Amino acid sequence: MNLHEYQSKALFSEYGIGVPQGQLITQLDELDAALDAVGENAWVVKAQIHAGARGKAGGVKLVTSREEAKQVASELLGNSLATIQTAGKALPINSLLIEQTLVIEEELYLSLVIDRVTRTHTFVISAAGGMDIEAVAEETPEKILSVHIDPTVGVMPYQCREVGFALGLKANAFKQLGQLMNRFYQLALDKDISQVEINPLVRTADNDLIALDAKVSIDSNAMYRQPGLVELRDFSQEDEREAIASEHQLNYIALDGDIGCMVNGAGLAMATMDLIKLNGGNPANFLDVGGGATPERVAEAFKLILSSAEVKSILVNIFGGIVRCDLIAEGIIQAVQEVGLNIPVVVRLEGTNVELGREILANSDLSIITADGLADAARKVVEVAGA
Repeated sequence: MNLHEYQSKALFSEYGIGVPQGQLITQLDELDAALDAVGENAWVVKAQIHAGARGKAGGVKLVTSREEAKQVASELLGNSLATIQTAGKALPINSLLIEQTLVIEEELYLSLVIDRVTRTHTFVISAAGGMDIEAVAEETPEKILSVHIDPTVGVMPYQCREVGFALGLKANAFKQLGQLMNRFYQLALDKDISQVEINPLVRTADNDLIALDAKVSIDSNAMYRQPGLVELRDFSQEDEREAIASEHQLNYIALDGDIGCMVNGAGLAMATMDLIKLNGGNPANFLDVGGGATPERVAEAFKLILSSAEVKSILVNIFGGIVRCDLIAEGIIQAVQEVGLNIPVVVRLEGTNVELGREILANSDLSIITADGLADAARKVVEVAGA
C-alpha cells in the first residue's frame, strides 16, 4: 500500500525527520488559509497522487504570488495527472500540498528498502539527488552507495559515519544524517514499511537535512498489524477492480490483454499466463483466487474478469487441493447467473472433487469448453478469443 507525500511526511514528523512546513488543501477555498499558515512570499504547490516524477509532468510548481498560486491550484485540483510512473494512466488529484520554499545548497538521495538477496534492510544513498535513481544506477553506478543493516544489531554508528564521509557532509548535517538513518530504520520496523524514500533529501543554507519529498510503501501482507495506516489508503489512486479484489481477499492485477484468467495459486497463475502468451494470446489479468476460496469469492472473481470490456474469452484453471473443484464450479455458475455470459469459457479442473466439479458444470446448461491439461486449455482459450 502506498501513501501520499503528505501522509508520508506526517509519519516522518512523528519520528523527528525534518520536513518543510506545509498545509494540505482539498478545496480551492482553503488555499488562502494555507498560504497564510505557511507564510512567506513564495510557495511550492504539489499535486498529491501515488506516483513520482510529478514535477516533470507539471504536478509540482513554484509560485511567487497569491494570484499565481490560485491559478496553479485551480488547474491542478480536481483534474488528473499522468507521469512516467503511471504507465499512461492519469490519476485524480484530490488534494494539494502547499509548502514553504527552501534555500537549497545540495540535493541528495536516501532510501531504505528490503534487499531480498541479503535478506536485510538496505540503505541506498547517492549524492545525485533530485534525479531518477534508476538513471543514476545505469549511467553512473559509482555514485550509489548501499549499506546493509544487520537485523541483530541495527544501524551502527560506523555505517552512518561512512555514509556521511562519502557524501561529504560536515558539522550539523553530518550529525543529522546519523540520526536520520536510525529514525528511518525504526520507522520501517514499526510500520512494516517495504520502502521509504526521500528524493531529494536537501541540505539547506543552514546546513540542515530536510526531506523535500517523501515516498512510503507499506507491506500489504502486514496491514492487519497496522490498523492506523489502513485508514490512510486512498482507493481513488488504485485500479477500481484491484481495490474490489482486495476487499474479497483476491489477488488481482489488471493487464492489457483480452483473455481473462482465473487460477488458484500464484505460481500456477504465472504458468497459465506464460502458456497463453506462448500460444499467441495476451492475458487480461492475473487473478489468484487463493487456497480458501468459497463460491462467493469465486463469483466475485468471475465478475471482476467480466467487468473488462476487452475480455474475449476466459480460462479457468483450477488444481483442486485446499480449494475443491466443486466449489469452483458452483462459483462459476453463481457468477454467470448474476452477471450473464456471452463470451467463451474454457475450464480445466484437476484435483479434489474434480469429477463432481465437472458434473456440476455439465448439468448447468452453460456453454463451457472443457480441456485436458493446461497446454490444451491455453491453446483452446486463445483459439476462441480470436474466433
